[in-house]
Amino acid sequence: MTSDVPALKPFSRYQKFVVGLLATLQFAVIIDFMLMAPLGAMIMPALQMSARQFGFVVSAYAFSAGLAGLMTAGFADRFDRKKLLLFFYSGFVIGTFWCGLAASFETLLLARVVTGIFAGVIGSIVLAIAADLFAPQSRGRVMGVIQTAFAASQVMGLPVGLYLANHWGWHAPFLMLAALGAAGGLVIQLAMRPVADHLAMPQEHSAFRHLFNTLATPRHWAAFAAMALLTTGGYMLMPFSSAFTVNNLGIDITSLPFVYLFTGLCTIVTGPLIGRASDAFGKLPVFFLGSALTIVMVTLYTHLSNVPLHWVIVVNVVLFVGIFSRLIPFQAMAAGVPEPSHRGAFNAVSAAIQQLSGGFASLLAGHIVLIGTDGKLQHFEVVGYVMVATTLVAAYLVWRVQRDLSARH
Repeated sequence: MTSDVPALKPFSRYQKFVVGLLATLQFAVIIDFMLMAPLGAMIMPALQMSARQFGFVVSAYAFSAGLAGLMTAGFADRFDRKKLLLFFYSGFVIGTFWCGLAASFETLLLARVVTGIFAGVIGSIVLAIAADLFAPQSRGRVMGVIQTAFAASQVMGLPVGLYLANHWGWHAPFLMLAALGAAGGLVIQLAMRPVADHLAMPQEHSAFRHLFNTLATPRHWAAFAAMALLTTGGYMLMPFSSAFTVNNLGIDITSLPFVYLFTGLCTIVTGPLIGRASDAFGKLPVFFLGSALTIVMVTLYTHLSNVPLHWVIVVNVVLFVGIFSRLIPFQAMAAGVPEPSHRGAFNAVSAAIQQLSGGFASLLAGHIVLIGTDGKLQHFEVVGYVMVATTLVAAYLVWRVQRDLSARH
């Protein structure tokens, strides 16, 4: 009996190296972003910052990253992508090192702005390189590995960062990350081959015209809108998840790391499997299945109350499987939307939309969710309903993206 599942072509040794390198770079960028929240309790008293000032520091990173993506999109396809990656990654390392040296609110704020400017572009370059080096039928596996960087940051990055901060002060995680980042930059320089095939294609004379044409291409619109909606739902839910788990579900705060640990471990395992399933069974079916699972689990999660720890872990794990089953096939699908000559600009705009949508979503969720006199979150289920609605609309948009891709090929 023969299988209906197509055989997946194995990656070469260099392709495996590139996938691992891109995932490592994503890991470093995500850790740098996520470290600020758990370190806030140390940073605010150390630098005599108010909660409002700390909020400025956190949001400054996201908004500067989003604006940087838009400002650099016109130039994103004019250079060898390896050189572009090395330039922005070097800026990210310098910005992170500056964060580790900051001694006041003003210097930390400026350091986070600089870090955001460079870090906000790295993700789009990573996706452009992945799309350039891997055929469409292999991109699901690539995105599956790259997206495990988020899970790995929860399992390895945050605990190590907090350990360093507890023993040597809050500066230590940033200084360590900068040192490791510098080593990563050397690997890019010495071992990565140029990624410049797109330069052989006709180029627009004006960077502004290149950006305008990227924004004005109708088939790009559905992908941009879908990315905005997928980001909005997640960013509305995640900032309040720890407070909801502790205050509404009755989980002791000392048990909270176990929730993130097991969720992260399971996501590390399932991420590559989701990528393989996307290549084997089709990206759209996997996306629809992930969307359905997300709708069910987010509705269940936001209506939980006073449940045992093991149930919280199970619900979180399945919810994240659903979320990643949307994101991985969509990113693999979206990689084929632009022409290779516009791939860098397309991903830069998409990354900017992701950052700005995340900032908007966090602000919107802050206006929906209230903290009751008993410390419990109120109206958190409304955030769940918003995520369900954005998932449904995004599913329609992703169907349109796939339809347009099928019509072109």
